Amino acid sequence: MKVSKYAKAVTSGLAAGAASLATALADSTITTQEGLTAVAAVLAALGFTWAVPNRDPQGKA
Repeated sequence: MKVSKYAKAVTSGLAAGAASLATALADSTITTQEGLTAVAAVLAALGFTWAVPNRDPQGKA
């Protein structure tokens, strides 16, 4: 299965943002710091995941 680097990055960004916001909502409110942390998590996940190339499905280097 071929997955583009953009789809991979968006999926990881959504997962990081959702996890961060789920943790922030433990007390039923989101502070400014928690919001900024969620944004930073999304941006970091997007950047790092987009930068890592997909593995060749044939196992060739």
